[in-house]
Amino acid sequence: MKPIKRDKTFEKHFKQRISPNEKLDKQFRQRLELFIKGELGFPLYDHALVGKLSGKRVFSIAGDIRVIYIELEDHIVFLDIGSHNQVYR
Repeated sequence: MKPIKRDKTFEKHFKQRISPNEKLDKQFRQRLELFIKGELGFPLYDHALVGKLSGKRVFSIAGDIRVIYIELEDHIVFLDIGSHNQVYR
């Protein structure tokens, strides 16, 4: 697995939207473990995005919560985290 870096937008939104909710924080950590292991199917539902977000990928944390990321040659960058409406703007 490539190293994961976090964009400043991801960090800001993680602190605002995920950290205050203990359940979401725990679910994020669990899904991150699966992501690091290379799991792409259930429960992550990892897939490529299209349209204006083409070139980026997304995976699910819980219900409506998503992580948008890009995979570069030598690392992965988490770009944003939040609800469907928050990250697909």
